[in-house]
Amino acid sequence: MSLVVIPARHASTRLPGKPLRKIKDVPMILRVAERCMQAKADRVVVATDSQEILKVCETMDGLESTMSSPDIQSGTDRVAVVAKFAMDDIIINVQGDEPFIDPALINMLIDDLQKNPDVMMNTAACRFDAGEDIADPNSVKVVTDKDGYALYFSRAAIPFNRDNAQTDYYRHIGIYGYRKEWLMQFASMEPSSLEKAEKLEQLRALENGVRIKVLNTEYKPVSVDTEEDLLKAEEIINGMV
Repeated sequence: MSLVVIPARHASTRLPGKPLRKIKDVPMILRVAERCMQAKADRVVVATDSQEILKVCETMDGLESTMSSPDIQSGTDRVAVVAKFAMDDIIINVQGDEPFIDPALINMLIDDLQKNPDVMMNTAACRFDAGEDIADPNSVKVVTDKDGYALYFSRAAIPFNRDNAQTDYYRHIGIYGYRKEWLMQFASMEPSSLEKAEKLEQLRALENGVRIKVLNTEYKPVSVDTEEDLLKAEEIINGMV
Protein backbone atom coordinates (compact mmCIF):
# COMPACT_ATOMS: atom_id res chain seq x y z
CA MET A 1 0.00 0.00 0.00
CA SER A 2 1.08 3.58 -0.60
CA LEU A 3 0.63 6.77 1.37
CA VAL A 4 1.16 10.43 0.43
CA VAL A 5 2.06 12.70 3.35
CA ILE A 6 1.99 16.48 2.95
CA PRO A 7 3.89 18.21 5.79
CA ALA A 8 2.39 21.64 6.49
CA ARG A 9 3.90 23.99 9.07
CA HIS A 10 2.05 27.22 9.81
CA ALA A 11 5.26 29.18 10.34
CA SER A 12 7.07 30.49 7.28
CA THR A 13 9.76 33.17 7.24
CA ARG A 14 8.98 34.59 3.81
CA LEU A 15 5.23 33.87 3.67
CA PRO A 16 3.58 33.60 7.11
CA GLY A 17 0.69 31.14 7.30
CA LYS A 18 1.68 29.84 3.86
CA PRO A 19 -0.51 26.68 3.75
CA LEU A 20 -3.62 28.79 4.39
CA ARG A 21 -2.85 31.49 1.84
CA LYS A 22 -5.47 31.38 -0.88
CA ILE A 23 -4.92 30.81 -4.57
CA LYS A 24 -8.09 31.89 -6.35
CA ASP A 25 -10.13 31.59 -3.13
CA VAL A 26 -8.85 28.10 -2.23
CA PRO A 27 -6.26 27.58 0.58
CA MET A 28 -2.98 26.39 -0.89
CA ILE A 29 -2.89 23.24 1.24
CA LEU A 30 -6.18 22.13 -0.33
CA ARG A 31 -4.82 22.86 -3.80
CA VAL A 32 -1.89 20.54 -3.05
CA ALA A 33 -4.09 17.87 -1.47
CA GLU A 34 -6.54 17.91 -4.38
CA ARG A 35 -3.71 17.16 -6.83
CA CYS A 36 -2.35 14.40 -4.60
CA MET A 37 -5.75 12.76 -4.32
CA GLN A 38 -5.84 12.41 -8.10
CA ALA A 39 -2.82 10.08 -7.89
CA LYS A 40 -2.95 6.31 -7.32
CA ALA A 41 -1.85 6.40 -3.65
CA ASP A 42 -4.19 4.61 -1.26
CA ARG A 43 -4.28 7.51 1.21
CA VAL A 44 -3.36 11.19 1.45
CA VAL A 45 -2.58 12.71 4.86
CA VAL A 46 -1.73 16.30 5.80
CA ALA A 47 0.62 16.45 8.81
CA THR A 48 0.49 19.85 10.48
CA ASP A 49 1.35 21.74 13.65
CA SER A 50 -1.68 24.03 13.33
CA GLN A 51 -5.26 23.55 14.50
CA GLU A 52 -6.32 26.09 11.89
CA ILE A 53 -4.77 24.07 9.06
CA LEU A 54 -6.27 20.91 10.53
CA LYS A 55 -9.79 22.41 10.44
CA VAL A 56 -9.37 23.53 6.83
CA CYS A 57 -8.25 20.04 5.81
CA GLU A 58 -11.27 18.49 7.49
CA THR A 59 -13.50 20.24 4.94
CA MET A 60 -12.17 18.10 2.06
CA ASP A 61 -13.82 14.70 1.63
CA GLY A 62 -11.39 11.79 1.61
CA LEU A 63 -8.45 13.82 2.89
CA GLU A 64 -6.93 12.72 6.20
CA SER A 65 -5.14 15.11 8.53
CA THR A 66 -3.24 14.83 11.78
CA MET A 67 -1.52 17.06 14.32
CA SER A 68 2.20 16.77 15.05
CA SER A 69 4.50 18.67 17.37
CA PRO A 70 5.37 22.28 16.50
CA ASP A 71 8.93 21.46 17.64
CA ILE A 72 9.46 19.34 14.51
CA GLN A 73 11.45 21.52 12.10
CA SER A 74 12.05 19.09 9.25
CA GLY A 75 9.40 18.08 6.74
CA THR A 76 10.96 14.62 6.53
CA ASP A 77 10.70 14.17 10.30
CA ARG A 78 7.05 15.24 10.19
CA VAL A 79 6.38 12.67 7.45
CA ALA A 80 8.18 10.00 9.47
CA VAL A 81 5.95 10.60 12.50
CA VAL A 82 2.90 9.78 10.36
CA ALA A 83 4.57 6.84 8.61
CA LYS A 84 5.61 5.25 11.91
CA PHE A 85 2.00 4.38 12.71
CA ALA A 86 0.92 3.59 9.13
CA MET A 87 0.57 0.13 7.56
CA ASP A 88 1.69 1.45 4.16
CA ASP A 89 5.10 0.31 2.93
CA ILE A 90 5.56 3.10 0.33
CA ILE A 91 5.58 6.69 1.58
CA ILE A 92 5.57 9.73 -0.72
CA ASN A 93 6.57 13.11 0.71
CA VAL A 94 4.93 15.98 -1.23
CA GLN A 95 5.83 19.56 -0.31
CA GLY A 96 2.92 21.66 0.94
CA ASP A 97 3.85 24.59 -1.30
CA GLU A 98 3.46 22.77 -4.65
CA PRO A 99 -0.16 23.58 -5.67
CA PHE A 100 0.34 22.21 -9.19
CA ILE A 101 2.11 18.96 -8.33
CA ASP A 102 1.52 16.47 -11.14
CA PRO A 103 -0.42 13.34 -10.03
CA ALA A 104 1.42 11.43 -12.77
CA LEU A 105 4.73 12.27 -11.08
CA ILE A 106 3.48 10.85 -7.79
CA ASN A 107 2.42 7.71 -9.65
CA MET A 108 5.86 7.49 -11.26
CA LEU A 109 7.57 7.39 -7.86
CA ILE A 110 5.11 4.81 -6.53
CA ASP A 111 5.54 2.60 -9.61
CA ASP A 112 9.33 2.78 -9.39
CA LEU A 113 9.33 1.64 -5.77
CA GLN A 114 6.82 -1.13 -6.50
CA LYS A 115 8.77 -2.48 -9.46
CA ASN A 116 12.29 -2.12 -8.05
CA PRO A 117 12.69 -3.66 -4.58
CA ASP A 118 16.31 -2.51 -4.35
CA VAL A 119 15.31 1.17 -4.49
CA MET A 120 15.03 2.54 -0.95
CA MET A 121 14.45 6.18 -1.87
CA ASN A 122 13.60 8.08 -5.03
CA THR A 123 12.95 11.63 -6.17
CA ALA A 124 12.56 13.60 -9.41
CA ALA A 125 14.28 16.17 -11.60
CA CYS A 126 13.53 18.19 -14.72
CA ARG A 127 15.86 19.72 -17.29
CA PHE A 128 16.58 23.44 -16.99
CA ASP A 129 15.16 25.37 -19.94
CA ALA A 130 17.36 27.68 -21.98
CA GLY A 131 17.68 31.05 -20.28
CA GLU A 132 16.93 29.78 -16.78
CA ASP A 133 19.40 30.80 -14.10
CA ILE A 134 21.27 27.66 -13.12
CA ALA A 135 23.31 29.67 -10.62
CA ASP A 136 20.23 30.51 -8.51
CA PRO A 137 20.87 28.82 -5.12
CA ASN A 138 17.11 28.42 -4.60
CA SER A 139 17.05 26.00 -7.54
CA VAL A 140 18.72 22.81 -6.37
CA LYS A 141 20.74 20.99 -9.01
CA VAL A 142 21.38 17.25 -9.27
CA VAL A 143 23.83 15.10 -11.21
CA THR A 144 23.32 11.36 -11.68
CA ASP A 145 25.23 8.29 -12.76
CA LYS A 146 24.44 6.41 -15.97
CA ASP A 147 21.78 4.35 -14.16
CA GLY A 148 19.89 7.40 -12.91
CA TYR A 149 21.11 7.40 -9.30
CA ALA A 150 22.12 10.69 -7.69
CA LEU A 151 25.81 11.44 -7.43
CA TYR A 152 25.25 14.77 -5.71
CA PHE A 153 22.72 17.54 -5.05
CA SER A 154 23.85 21.15 -4.74
CA ARG A 155 22.71 24.73 -4.67
CA ALA A 156 25.73 25.47 -6.86
CA ALA A 157 25.69 24.95 -10.62
CA ILE A 158 26.82 21.35 -11.13
CA PRO A 159 28.54 20.09 -13.15
CA PHE A 160 31.00 22.96 -13.54
CA ASN A 161 31.32 23.43 -17.30
CA ARG A 162 34.98 24.40 -17.64
CA ASP A 163 35.20 24.48 -21.45
CA ASN A 164 31.59 25.37 -22.32
CA ALA A 165 30.81 21.88 -23.57
CA GLN A 166 27.25 20.88 -24.45
CA THR A 167 25.84 20.09 -21.01
CA ASP A 168 22.32 19.58 -19.67
CA TYR A 169 21.52 20.84 -16.18
CA TYR A 170 18.82 19.27 -14.05
CA ARG A 171 16.70 20.94 -11.37
CA HIS A 172 15.80 18.78 -8.40
CA ILE A 173 12.09 18.62 -7.59
CA GLY A 174 11.30 18.39 -3.87
CA ILE A 175 9.24 15.22 -3.88
CA TYR A 176 10.49 11.99 -2.29
CA GLY A 177 9.46 8.37 -2.23
CA TYR A 178 10.63 6.08 0.57
CA ARG A 179 10.28 2.54 1.70
CA LYS A 180 8.92 2.84 5.22
CA GLU A 181 11.78 0.87 6.78
CA TRP A 182 14.36 3.22 5.24
CA LEU A 183 12.40 6.36 6.16
CA MET A 184 12.43 5.30 9.81
CA GLN A 185 16.22 4.86 9.67
CA PHE A 186 16.72 8.10 7.78
CA ALA A 187 14.71 10.15 10.28
CA SER A 188 16.70 8.69 13.20
CA MET A 189 20.08 9.74 11.76
CA GLU A 190 21.94 12.85 12.80
CA PRO A 191 22.22 15.61 10.15
CA SER A 192 25.34 15.06 8.06
CA SER A 193 28.13 17.54 7.33
CA LEU A 194 27.21 18.08 3.67
CA GLU A 195 23.54 18.38 4.62
CA LYS A 196 24.42 21.15 7.08
CA ALA A 197 26.56 22.96 4.50
CA GLU A 198 24.05 22.86 1.63
CA LYS A 199 20.90 22.77 3.82
CA LEU A 200 19.69 19.77 1.78
CA GLU A 201 18.34 16.80 3.75
CA GLN A 202 18.77 14.31 0.92
CA LEU A 203 22.56 14.57 1.27
CA ARG A 204 22.21 12.74 4.58
CA ALA A 205 21.16 9.64 2.63
CA LEU A 206 24.09 9.88 0.21
CA GLU A 207 26.60 10.41 3.02
CA ASN A 208 25.27 7.28 4.70
CA GLY A 209 25.73 5.19 1.55
CA VAL A 210 22.09 4.98 0.42
CA ARG A 211 21.47 5.50 -3.27
CA ILE A 212 18.69 7.83 -4.41
CA LYS A 213 16.99 7.06 -7.71
CA VAL A 214 16.25 10.22 -9.72
CA LEU A 215 13.33 10.05 -12.15
CA ASN A 216 13.24 12.53 -15.02
CA THR A 217 10.00 14.38 -15.70
CA GLU A 218 8.66 17.14 -17.91
CA TYR A 219 6.82 18.65 -14.93
CA LYS A 220 8.15 22.08 -14.01
CA PRO A 221 7.70 22.84 -10.29
CA VAL A 222 5.90 26.01 -9.21
CA SER A 223 6.70 26.44 -5.52
CA VAL A 224 4.99 29.23 -3.58
CA ASP A 225 7.35 30.94 -1.13
CA THR A 226 6.64 34.65 -1.61
CA GLU A 227 3.85 37.09 -2.39
CA GLU A 228 5.20 37.20 -5.96
CA ASP A 229 4.84 33.43 -6.20
CA LEU A 230 1.22 33.70 -5.05
CA LEU A 231 0.46 36.13 -7.85
CA LYS A 232 2.15 33.80 -10.35
CA ALA A 233 0.06 30.89 -9.07
CA GLU A 234 -3.11 32.97 -9.51
CA GLU A 235 -2.12 33.67 -13.10
CA ILE A 236 -1.58 29.97 -13.75
CA ILE A 237 -4.96 29.05 -12.26
CA ASN A 238 -6.68 31.73 -14.33
CA GLY A 239 -5.02 30.33 -17.45
CA MET A 240 -6.26 26.83 -16.63
CA VAL A 241 -9.90 27.88 -16.23
